[in-house]
Amino acid sequence: MSVDGEVRQLRTEADEPGWEVDPDDEWGVAVIATVGRQLKLRREAVGMRAGDFGKAVGYGEDLVYKIEGGKRIPRPEYLERADEVLEAGGLLAAMKEDVARVRYPKKVRDLAQMEARAVEIGVYVCSSVPGLLQTPEHARALLESWQPAYSPEDLERRVAARMARRAIYDRCPAPALSFVLEEATLRRRVGGTMVRRQQFERLLEVGHLNNVTLQVMPMDSAAHPGMSGRIELLKFEDGTAVGRSDGAFTGRPVTELRQLRVLELRYGTIRAQALPPGESLAFIEQLLGET
Repeated sequence: MSVDGEVRQLRTEADEPGWEVDPDDEWGVAVIATVGRQLKLRREAVGMRAGDFGKAVGYGEDLVYKIEGGKRIPRPEYLERADEVLEAGGLLAAMKEDVARVRYPKKVRDLAQMEARAVEIGVYVCSSVPGLLQTPEHARALLESWQPAYSPEDLERRVAARMARRAIYDRCPAPALSFVLEEATLRRRVGGTMVRRQQFERLLEVGHLNNVTLQVMPMDSAAHPGMSGRIELLKFEDGTAVGRSDGAFTGRPVTELRQLRVLELRYGTIRAQALPPGESLAFIEQLLGET
């Protein structure tokens, strides 16, 4: 548990934007308070002062106190280093999974949990690339355009949460995923040239997966049921489902069979009017070549 004698820059809050605890997230607040308390108890049990511990893990004393007080979310590396320095035998490092979930906004976390259970997901978005298909750079460029502007901390937190949802592609067995994107969305200059190229490449990568169907709605198509906003449908293994549409049922999630049938009818009509998957991927390849 010795402290390195070498001089090194200790991390402060300014070095770690986006790791604050959301005070409105009761579960998250409870988890981080518990983790902080365990860190403090372990440090005190070995007779180590906060300042010395901070130097050992590369953090300023003030930041150590805030983490132990449940005011800051500890990074995975912090927990790993603390486990080593305090000789906790893996007990502190084992908290990384719960801590990682706390960092993401509750609304996004709830959505990710439903996506993790779904065996089939259908998404149509009329004005942007669906979050499950976005690259980090594209997501950041989109979020930077929102008004009122997010703080740098909140922006990074939201980007990280959106990227964490991509774990759905690693599931086994893989869920059936279908997406419909508007041509106008693909042509919109979100980010610079490299950001757009990376996003097109990501769409092509995902679109070639066996469990994914990716379609593009051409700009010269006739009017369709999705023009009033996004449509999302998630179906689960037990036969239940949940859906949401900006243009139906006041935009709230629905689970009743009658309401789900309305959304399924609308989504099915949108897919029927969109380009077939093969033509859609060829169109995206064309856009990539033009970028």
